[in-house]
Amino acid sequence: MIPRSSCKTLSIMATLLIAGSTAYAQQQGAGQGMQQQVPQTTQQPIPGQSTALANELPADAPNVQASIPSYADQMFVKDAFDDNQTQIEISQLAEQKSASADVKQFSQQMVRIHTQLDSQLEPLAKKLDVSTPKRPSKKEKKEMTRLQSLSGQAFDAAYLQDMAKEQQHSLKEFQSEESAKDPLMQKVAKLDEPVLAQHFQILQKIAETHNVPLDAKE
Repeated sequence: MIPRSSCKTLSIMATLLIAGSTAYAQQQGAGQGMQQQVPQTTQQPIPGQSTALANELPADAPNVQASIPSYADQMFVKDAFDDNQTQIEISQLAEQKSASADVKQFSQQMVRIHTQLDSQLEPLAKKLDVSTPKRPSKKEKKEMTRLQSLSGQAFDAAYLQDMAKEQQHSLKEFQSEESAKDPLMQKVAKLDEPVLAQHFQILQKIAETHNVPLDAKE
């Protein structure tokens, strides 16, 4: 027979266990209710876009790095404008002063070719934020003054030699730009370089006909 004091102790323990179980069940139920009330705020990834990029810039956002003009490309366009203008100026003078039909005809072609080349470079200049150089430059003024003081064969020789230097420089620049990163720059260089090379060959033949030595360096 269990003593009365022991029965009383067991009764108290049982009551505590039942109360604890009831409180735990109520807490669990309340927790589930709170979980059900919490709204789903997780942002869903955009279809066709990885989760990692869901919060990045949109696909059509401008590429800031690509929009920065290349200094090398800017200098190429500026130098090309300068070279074109020099060749146009001295060729216009050769149209007036040369007494040789082949030299006069060549100078007319040079005015036409380099005027067209200037027009082709204008979209690149606008894209690269390059201003048209001030004309005439000090270099052009100096060379024009020297040529104007010459006549006859001396003028033809000086004109052909000047054109050879200018064209060699232009060819070198255009050849280097054929591997440019800018697709428009590549297109202009690849289209115009063969034309410049062809006219340089014509210049060499005319110089040979007139016994005019051309410097092998620009």
